[in-house]
Amino acid sequence: MLLPLLGLSADGGMRFTRENRIEDVVRDPVFDGWGRLIFPADEGYWSGDTLEDLSLVWYSHIDPDKTVEIVNYFADQTEAGRTVFYDIYTDEEKAEDSAKNDTGLFFFRGEKGAPFAVCNAGGGFAYVGAMQDSFPHALEISKRGYNAFALIYRPGAQTACEDLARAISFIFEHAEELGVSTENYSLWGGSAGARMAAWLGTYTPAAFSSSVSQRAAAVIMQYTGHSEYSRNDPPTFACVGERDYIASWRVMQQRINALSRLGIDTEFHHYPGLGHGFGLGTGTAAEGWIDQAIDFWERQFR
Repeated sequence: MLLPLLGLSADGGMRFTRENRIEDVVRDPVFDGWGRLIFPADEGYWSGDTLEDLSLVWYSHIDPDKTVEIVNYFADQTEAGRTVFYDIYTDEEKAEDSAKNDTGLFFFRGEKGAPFAVCNAGGGFAYVGAMQDSFPHALEISKRGYNAFALIYRPGAQTACEDLARAISFIFEHAEELGVSTENYSLWGGSAGARMAAWLGTYTPAAFSSSVSQRAAAVIMQYTGHSEYSRNDPPTFACVGERDYIASWRVMQQRINALSRLGIDTEFHHYPGLGHGFGLGTGTAAEGWIDQAIDFWERQFR
């Protein structure tokens, strides 16, 4: 169990390092065709030749060591016979809508029977920045013993929410096979992904054609200007940098304050000197926020 989390191969060596070319990682046969979805399918929004050089539009503080850890985790889990990637649409559905070929769930295993989180990366609804904005979060959540999924969705607000709703249906329908509890699940997101989490938190997955009407136990949001809310919203944790010129920390604070006035449990953090897209915030004023967010989620368990 420990080796996959550390990104180690059976002989104690690293399959991938900072120097590996992204192209070679994508094409590595260990990933059996889904390696292309580890990095954004919309190639105009990222650059870099190697894992160390990866750059994503609108993101900052990308940690190459975390990128390396993630791709090694995927490889080690796969080589251990554990499924990492799950399709959420059937072959027939993908044939009818080719954009659905670029969707799916990456699974980061925690303890069997533990609740699950679904993490949604941002990217301005133009692409999915998972390597900075959902894979790292899901991996850290799994290290705390919880099951976590990172969703690769179709860009576009409506289609993204439909894909998230479908993903939640998939998890509920396959909960026994996946070894997850359907009680107290949480929705996580950064930027555009935070809007997705908030919308499904407000309206429930059923509003987007999901078979699941159960509301999330908590919504965890990073850096978004989303302002819509209702008295039915789940407990909400939010964080943002004070120098974020895409998502104003004051707008986020106003929404959180409004939820609090409705009697909804909330927690809000804003970090001096920090801009947009900081992910886990390693080495910044935001470092450690994810542990606070997991603690907040745990407080909502019923």
